[in-house]
This record gives sequence, C-alpha cells and structure tokens, in this order.
Amino acid sequence: MIKLTNVTKTYRMGDITVRALRGVSLRIDPGEFIAIMGQSGSGKSTLLHLLGLLDKPEGGTFEFLGKDIAGFSDDDLAGLRSETIGFVFQQFHLLSRTSAIDNVSLPLIYRRHSHHAANPAGLLEQVGLGERLTHRPNELSGGQQQRVAIARALVNQPVLLMADEPTGNLDSASGREIMELFQRLNQAGITVIVVTHEPKIAEYARRVIHIEDGQIKSDEVRVPGIASAKAVSQLATASSPEVALPPWQEWSRKFWIHLQQASRALFINKLRTSLSALGIVIGVAAVIAMLALGSGAQSSVSKQMAGLGSNRLVVRPDAQNIGGVRQQTGNVSRLTPKQSEQLTERVANIKGVSPEVRTRVQIVWGGRNANTEAAGATTGYLEVYSAKPAYGRFFTEEENQTRQRLVLLGATVVKSLFGEINPLGETVKINRVPFQVIGILPLRGASGPRDEDDVVVVPLQTAMHRLLGKNYYDLINITAADAQSVNQVQEDVLQLSKSWPKLPGTTEGSYRVDNLASIQQAFTAVTKTLSMLLAAIAAISLIVGGIGIMNIMLVSVAERTREIGLRKAIGARNADIMMQFLIESVVLCLLGGLIGVSFGTIVVLILSKITGWGLGVSVLSVLLACGSSALVGIGFGLWPARQAAQLNPIEALRSE
Repeated sequence: MIKLTNVTKTYRMGDITVRALRGVSLRIDPGEFIAIMGQSGSGKSTLLHLLGLLDKPEGGTFEFLGKDIAGFSDDDLAGLRSETIGFVFQQFHLLSRTSAIDNVSLPLIYRRHSHHAANPAGLLEQVGLGERLTHRPNELSGGQQQRVAIARALVNQPVLLMADEPTGNLDSASGREIMELFQRLNQAGITVIVVTHEPKIAEYARRVIHIEDGQIKSDEVRVPGIASAKAVSQLATASSPEVALPPWQEWSRKFWIHLQQASRALFINKLRTSLSALGIVIGVAAVIAMLALGSGAQSSVSKQMAGLGSNRLVVRPDAQNIGGVRQQTGNVSRLTPKQSEQLTERVANIKGVSPEVRTRVQIVWGGRNANTEAAGATTGYLEVYSAKPAYGRFFTEEENQTRQRLVLLGATVVKSLFGEINPLGETVKINRVPFQVIGILPLRGASGPRDEDDVVVVPLQTAMHRLLGKNYYDLINITAADAQSVNQVQEDVLQLSKSWPKLPGTTEGSYRVDNLASIQQAFTAVTKTLSMLLAAIAAISLIVGGIGIMNIMLVSVAERTREIGLRKAIGARNADIMMQFLIESVVLCLLGGLIGVSFGTIVVLILSKITGWGLGVSVLSVLLACGSSALVGIGFGLWPARQAAQLNPIEALRSE
C-alpha cells in the first residue's frame, strides 16, 4: 500500500532549520493496524502527514498504491485523500454550528467519482449515535464528537484510516471505546495508522513503530500481518480507475452544494451578514435612484422641448440693412400664403406647416388687465407645439377661415386675470376687441428668461384682419417627418427660399431657417451628462460597498482557517475552496442587491413626489443594479477566495 525509501523532510522557521525526518524507510501493507509512537517533536506527526498525503517529502521516494507521488499536484493529492484516506484528528475539527449528520456528510461534497459512498446516518448508527443525528458538536460529549469524526472519516469508504492522538482529549473510558472501534474497523479490512505517545493505546495495534529525532528506532510486529482478502480487495478497488462524473454534472452538483453552504454560513452570522450587505444595499439603491432621477430629468427636458416644437424648423425673414444699420430679424415680413403652400408641395419629409403672426397685446377682463403676447395660428399649432388644450378645445379650420373671435389662454394669463375662477366661456377684450375663451393651453414652462405660458392664441385670419391688420406672416413653422430628416428639410427649404422675392436691404439671402432641434439636442446632451455623473456617483457607492464585502470575507477566511484546513484534508481542491468563498461573496452581494432594489424603489417613489416628474424604476435599471452587485461580489470576493484556496492544510489545521 505505502512504501517510503530514505524519505527526508526539513522545516525552516526563520533562521532555524528543523530536520523533522531523516532518511525514513517504511513499508505498509493492506490490513495492518499500526501505532506510531514517539515523544513530542520526534517527527511522528510529520510522518503521519506524509503518509496521509497532506505534505510531500523533500528527499527520497514515496509510493502510494504503487504510484510515485513526486509529480502529483496539490489537486491530485486532494483527490487521492478523498478517495482512499480517512482522517481522525485529536481536536475532532467538527464544524461547530452544523449537525452531526452534516459533519459526517462533508467529505461527500468533494468526491469526483461515482464510487459507492456509505450512508452517513448508517455510519452514525454504527458508532452508537443513531439518536443524535441532528445534534450539534456543543451538544455532544468528547467521546461522541470523536465518534462523529470517525464516521466522517469512513463516509467515503477509505482503504486507509489515519488518527492523530485520537484519545488525547478523552477520558480513559471513552478512549478505550474509540480504540476498540478502530480494532473492529481493522478487522473489517481497513488499514489503520494511529499516532500516539501512550503505550496503553499502542497495545491495541498489531504493529508498533517507534520514532525518535526523525528516525525510526524500532519497528515491532506484535501480531503477524492479517492482510485479509477483504483488505486486498479494497486496495485493488482503490487502485483501479474510478468512473468520473461528467464535468457539467460535477460542476452543477458542487455549485448547488456550495450555494447551500454559503447560505447557511451567512444565515448563521446574521448581524455580520446584515452589516456587510448594508454597503451593497446603499450602492444598489443609489444606482436605482440615480438612474431614475437621470431618466426623469431627460423626460422633463423632452416635455419642455416638445412645447417648443418637436423636429421643428422656423422660416422667417432675415435682417435688413437700412442706411448701413443692421435691423432686427423679421422687422419686415413678406411671407405669404403662397409661400406656405410651396413648402407643403415642394419639400419632402414635411409633416406639417403652420404660419403665425405675433404681437404684444393688452388683454382685459373685468377690472383686471395684462400685457401678453398674442399668436395668430392655424390648427397646425396643435401639432407643432404639442399644444392640446389642458381644458376646453382648440378652434377649427372653419372658425379660422370665418375669422371667429375665439381665444385660448396660457396659464400665466389665466392666473393674472382670473385667479381661481374658471375662464372657459368668459369674454375678454384684446386691444378692445371682444374674444370668447374656449380653452386653456397646456403648461410649457420657461425657455430661458421667456415665459412660454404668457401667451394667448387666436385664429390666424382673425389675428391678421380683425386684430393686427397684417397681410403677411411673421414666420412659418415646419414640422419634419422625423428627427433624422430635419437637416435635409432645412437645406431644401433654404434652396426653395432663394426663389422667393428678395426683401429690400438684405444681403445674401432674404430668409433664414432656424433649426430648433439643435437646441433640444444640446439640452439632451446636458441631461445625459448629468445622468452619467449621477450614475458614476452611484457606482462609487457600490464600489465602497464592495470593499466592505472584501474586508468581511478576509475576516471570514481568517476565522475559518481551521475549517479550510479540514476541508482540504478530507479532499477539497483549491478550486473547491475558491468556489465556496466566491459563491458566499456573490450570494451576499445579490442579497444586498435585492434589498437595495426594494429600498431604491421606495427612494424613487419619494423623489417622484418631491420633483413631480413621475419617476419610475425600469427593468433595465433593476437588471443593471443586480448585475453590478453580482460583479462586485465576484470582483471583490476573488481575492479572499484565492487567499483561502492557497492555505496549507497542515498550517490551517494548527491555527488558533
């Protein structure tokens, strides 16, 4: 089974060199019961660690089941430990907050092959603990805890059972029961190696090896070897290749097991878990709230810009030069109905055309008056300015052509004249001409220093012939079919305007076309920049939460060093340890992320009430926040998980 030839092992502790083993040669056959004796510091524990594949020799050769382990990696050794060796430790090394049956089942997590494993409950029954399956270690006596450790060592049906001072922490009666149990296991065909310094314990063995100063001083066979047929059969089975599980099935099995263990570990430390997740909760809530706030700001700007006209172009006369003095743009107008018709007929991708006249007027109702801007417009005003009345109705094209004296009031005018009184149906005088109020325009807000709600709208023909006495339009509004065609429509209108009558005193062109979409794009760019800034602030808070997660995971690794050493001793590979702690970190972050989404939703509802923007939480923001929290868990959990995976099993088991 095991063959050591001139094996050496040296430890270096600072400037001190300790030669733990000095040229040890040893052969162990299947079915033996061996006691390794020696004083403290003699090298017996080092020899046991080598025999149990927890360490490698520095010199000499070591053959295990006919294989030289010199070229084996740490994962290869972990696989051999899982499949062939069971460990019983002096300190028991049971997981403190885990039941007896879960402790016994622990090695089953790390087996890679489909070989038959023992029933954990059945093993506890065999060691006399059938009625204590769900008891935790603190509810068991020392002897019972050692029995749980023995059952754990046997669950993978090993061919070799190794015990390091198995009775050192037990009373004499419990120690005798444990050693008698080892004898029965040996008689059943399991090779047993016990390290002890007590002669009474060594009497249970069939072979006693004395070691002193790293060398074997005596090797006494008290009872001839009983390499039973069962022991040889077990050895042959262990030496033969096992059938490995498919990679995807193995990964899936371990993932769900590690997920359950991570959830259990987090649930056990409720307060620490809650405080650790708090940073992620705040970060995710900030992401949700800031994205909603940025989206709401963009929506608010878009609504305000819609009041100025979506995809809107404005045709107006250019400035004139009179006596060498540059006049105001639009001071003299020659825009006619014929030119308005040409725009509709000759320019493609135009959705609507709406001519306007504008002037300042005095409006009077009762004993109140206000100075405001009057706009004469057609029914196209509705589409150009998104001006569906908040109350009442808009005038019809027939009412426009018949020059009806109808008016729609802006919110500022309503407040100045009527206060809380409903103005619908009332008669007001505009420049002493009576008009009936038929509607109230929607709120449009301010555009720079200009109040867009300080306006009244009357039919175009009424304004031109009954109110202002004008024969020409002040401007013509054009709505492009879509945002992509605005620039082309602008170019086409400029080309068409070159064929119109030239205004006196103009230089190159008599008409200009203003593109208001560029203003909207500028506002949109600003709000996007602000949204990105808000998202960056939220991301910083998420990173701060991730640093907290990394810190607490490093603390967890330090606290659970012995547990990590135990898991490695019973067959856990580096990847298994890394996966366990990484999943724990991700679960913690996702838990914080889900709570953060709920908290962020509440914050968004509060902000919605405060700003009046009608904010909402989008599915994209939820997915982004949860995905970010998962990435934070992976990113900041990777270092602690790697630290845990690289721990030496022997040093980890000895840690305080």
